[in-house]
Amino acid sequence: MKKLLVLIYFLSFLVNAQEIVKVDLSSPKSTVYTHIYFLQNDSYEPKKAAKTILGLPEKKAIEKAIKIKKVLDGKGLFIDFNRLPTNANYKDTLDYNSKERYVLFPQRMPSIYVEKVENSWYYSSETVASIDRIYKEVFPWYVNKFQDFIPNSGYTKVLGVELWQFAAVIIMFILAILIFIIFKKITYTILQKLQHYITKSNSSLAINTVLKKLAHPISLLVAVKFIDNIFPSLQFSLTVNKWVFLAINIAETVFWIYVFLKLVKVIMKIYEEFTSKTDNRLDDQLVPILNNLLTGVVLIFGFFKVLQLFGVDTTTILAGATIGGLAFALASQDTVKNFIGTVAIFLDKPFHIDDWISAGEVTGTVEEVGFRSTRVRAADTTVYQIPNSKLAEMVINNSGLRLYRRYNTNLGLRYDTPPELIEAFVNGVRIIIKEHPETKSDSYNVEFTGFGDSALLVMMNVYFKSLAWGTEQSSKHRLHMAILKLAAELGVEFAFPSTTVTIEQFPDKSNLSPKYNTDKEKIKKSLDKVLENFRNDTPPENTPES
Repeated sequence: MKKLLVLIYFLSFLVNAQEIVKVDLSSPKSTVYTHIYFLQNDSYEPKKAAKTILGLPEKKAIEKAIKIKKVLDGKGLFIDFNRLPTNANYKDTLDYNSKERYVLFPQRMPSIYVEKVENSWYYSSETVASIDRIYKEVFPWYVNKFQDFIPNSGYTKVLGVELWQFAAVIIMFILAILIFIIFKKITYTILQKLQHYITKSNSSLAINTVLKKLAHPISLLVAVKFIDNIFPSLQFSLTVNKWVFLAINIAETVFWIYVFLKLVKVIMKIYEEFTSKTDNRLDDQLVPILNNLLTGVVLIFGFFKVLQLFGVDTTTILAGATIGGLAFALASQDTVKNFIGTVAIFLDKPFHIDDWISAGEVTGTVEEVGFRSTRVRAADTTVYQIPNSKLAEMVINNSGLRLYRRYNTNLGLRYDTPPELIEAFVNGVRIIIKEHPETKSDSYNVEFTGFGDSALLVMMNVYFKSLAWGTEQSSKHRLHMAILKLAAELGVEFAFPSTTVTIEQFPDKSNLSPKYNTDKEKIKKSLDKVLENFRNDTPPENTPES
């Protein structure tokens, strides 16, 4: 009785096993499983595997099915059947036509996919038509030819690997190193010529250094691509190929990230040299901002690419990041406003670096325009950090954009100054302004304009050529010194707030009023002497600009 029960259990197991391995084309998972299962060593039935190919004679269908399997194994594309769809009416949501199809490896092998025809799933007509070409790309003839020269001893296995495979791996890596060295020199030369063609100028030492660094990862990519093309023909197992090609794809992704990072450096170096030749220093501040922005974009895309290699669905992450990004944006409105303010400043260019500006309560020199804020240094060397969002909304008085620096003041003379000396003094100041190398000689005013409470007012309005604050102060110094010497030589005195009490008869006291010499010859000699000294004076050194 016991033996009968065991026999019944064994027969039921065989029936279930037969049901599991029958040809099933009802869904993407069942079709792919049928194809792969019947081409395994312990269940090799290529005729059943060929059922997944539609519209070809049996012999031709078997050939196509075997090639599809070899391509997947050769590229290390391991199929996780738990992730394959079991829905008989599955539609590819990434396809804008929403076709009933399923792509096994969208990133690495998009040409191999199954599609629904009537009520069954088969490998697509595109897959069947292109599999011969794909097979030749994965298993190039020159590598397969290498196997014709392998002696019988080469098929001896050591640690589960044949000796000829060990030798082929060593030769492959030696050739990859040689390819890297040769292509590095070729790539560097091409990059130099390309840079010269684009910029129409010879590359500097800094650009040459960056170009060499850019040529390095490009050459590595060529060497890795060589290994990627050769390795499938070495006929390692699917498990080995899976991990090897995962490493190769990760290396390719890392090298591409490295290439784009270095490419950003090259572009920024060229742009930096271009901006250094322009008078506008605001665009110099754009270099680090663009560099950080482009670097961040490259790293983010590279990160998502690496995640895809490990089978992570990046669309889910992006959807979550969008929702999280919305919440983050709401929590960091000031940062977004500052970024928009930065863009507005670089577009409108209301000021440049080293311009003297007044923005609200802050007055000083613009030192740096950053990603978030602008740094302004006041005359007392105090540093103000103004958020760009606020700065973009402020009324900015940019003294640095003036054509000239205007200087207006009143020179107060004593009330008892004779008219002849006033006229001589005014004419002398006019000539000094004309002779001054830093003043605009065709636009000035020196006039006796009125009577003040304690002085006769001589208005002086003059324009200095230099926009630099320090140069303006040096120019004022030289102008003031010349005016003081002119007044001293003419005997003209400057007034100050005072009250004069005049007593016409005061015994034994002399008159305190100054004695003025109005002799015309004396006035002319005084003017000539002062102007000659002014012309010969060496101007003082410029003071440091605040």
